[in-house]
Amino acid sequence: MLRSSGRTRRHRTSVTRAAVATAVALSSGALLALGAGPASGAPRPGALDSDQFHGVNWAAPGDNYANGPVVISGLDITDSYATTYAKASAVISGFHRNLHADTVRLPINPYTVNGSYWHAYRAVVDAATAHGFKVILSYWEGTGAQKDGKVDSLPDFWRMWATVTHDYLHNSKVYFEPMNEPFGYTPAQWADLAAQWLGTYTSVPRDRVFVSGSGYNDNVTSVCADSRLNGTYLSLHHYGFWKSNATYGQWVSDLKARIGTCANRTVADEFGAPMTTGLDYDEPSSESADPNSVAFMQADTDVFRQLHMGSVYWPGLRTGDTYTMEALTGSGTRLFLETTNQTGADRLAWGWGRGRPANEGTAAQ
Repeated sequence: MLRSSGRTRRHRTSVTRAAVATAVALSSGALLALGAGPASGAPRPGALDSDQFHGVNWAAPGDNYANGPVVISGLDITDSYATTYAKASAVISGFHRNLHADTVRLPINPYTVNGSYWHAYRAVVDAATAHGFKVILSYWEGTGAQKDGKVDSLPDFWRMWATVTHDYLHNSKVYFEPMNEPFGYTPAQWADLAAQWLGTYTSVPRDRVFVSGSGYNDNVTSVCADSRLNGTYLSLHHYGFWKSNATYGQWVSDLKARIGTCANRTVADEFGAPMTTGLDYDEPSSESADPNSVAFMQADTDVFRQLHMGSVYWPGLRTGDTYTMEALTGSGTRLFLETTNQTGADRLAWGWGRGRPANEGTAAQ
């Protein structure tokens, strides 16, 4: 979907009263070993289990649409591989410590991969997988006139993916999403391009590919029905600001219509709501200052839990974004993550099949 910087909202910007008081200060010498438990491993070849993906997006401050290398929050384009690895290790460990996440979705583009920055940026992927995380690499187009929902340059696109698949083919924790939000294509055109991607990189196991839903990744039923794409995961995006005043039941119906019968293959690798504005996602939506956002967040996480779907929150970290689940402080490689809204984090965990939010049972209403 198209985003403005910071996802401007009318709400106040103070950190919620429920924000976590414990910040995670991690240096490269004090990292957790995250490889154990549900964070590690990919599914058996041919076995699709969308519920294994419990994650967050790590995004760039100015958004991931860029006519240059994508530099995600906390990194600097001048950082070396070693510095990038240390910073990424701190952030990834913070995601795990604060949210118990096991997956991170990262943006790529040809400027990032086909140029000199790829050597340093690879450290983010390497650090994440070394600490047991699954990584979803997604292509984002450029901004300005390039932001039309289509691949900006097919030669550069194919060159980028040839490099990425070559470098990470043998790392089973790395997954490939050919394009983020292909809204410039008709559903049939997008399915053709996705099928071409699969036919080009035949050595990539299909269960390590995420085929985006049509449009703004907003519906997976057309790609699910295309037999050429069998064996792949499907990625869905869903946002509360798509409606201005929907009820909980309306949000449940809206989400399920976009999934159809494809929940076992579908990962919601973007969904989000305001987190730094003081909303309480445990209270009844009718009592909230923003009932639409609360109903949306409750409905989405209830459906993900009910259907055993994976989900990847937007964003786990993006400085300047009111939706960010984590705030970043610190300097150098000594970075701190602090949860911006504990009730939002609790809803995220609920969608992952964990915890017990204060409003358990909303789905039955």
